[in-house]
Amino acid sequence: MYESTLFPTPCSLFPIYHLKGESPLVRVRVRQHVNPLAKKYQTPVSSPDWEEIYTQPNQPLHLDIGCARGRFLLNMAQVEQQWNFLGLEIREPLVDEANRLSSELGLTNLHYLFCNANNSLQPLLSSLPQQTLQRVTIQFPDPWFKTRHGKRRIVQPKLVAELADNLSPGAVVFLQSDIEFVAVEMRDRFGEHPAFQRLGTQEWLEENPLPVPTEREIATQNKGESVYRVLFQRINS
Repeated sequence: MYESTLFPTPCSLFPIYHLKGESPLVRVRVRQHVNPLAKKYQTPVSSPDWEEIYTQPNQPLHLDIGCARGRFLLNMAQVEQQWNFLGLEIREPLVDEANRLSSELGLTNLHYLFCNANNSLQPLLSSLPQQTLQRVTIQFPDPWFKTRHGKRRIVQPKLVAELADNLSPGAVVFLQSDIEFVAVEMRDRFGEHPAFQRLGTQEWLEENPLPVPTEREIATQNKGESVYRVLFQRINS
């Protein structure tokens, strides 16, 4: 497995944090899939003042694109307090709920934004403190199975290029899905860009290099099903 200070402890060796008093039955209900091409999602988000968001805005930043309910980042922010974490999600009620939970825990290194990453990523990344974006994750994105819906998938060539433009050499991108064709498409689009180099010699990583798994990952593995993972590094190009 790839070893790096960007991934300090494998998830299989680290306990998962649970929120006190939180019932798994009490959850905001939202549509499972949201069409990012819909008119209501075409206005890019305004970049916040990062000094107001994070207590230490110059810490390395981990960006999770399509963070859903945000529990993965909620745990990561407690495990890696020397990092800042930013989750992007297109379903606004989930963002509101995630920010509420983060506030209740007093986490000053974590924030969630409601936006469409396909049109908001570049202005957000260009507003960040220079060279802070060091890690990006895209995990279990909506698969949009039908061919005609391919443009709705999150990993488009434009998104890959924007990440290439804003990641410093040495930064990493971790991708995973339980749908093989989605994982292959994500892998191929990053692999085709000259700024990214795939790490590892196996077709797929057997283990998650991060210290915390996602809820979907846990559920998938508990069912004995496969998870397809791949890791890229930003190189000099």
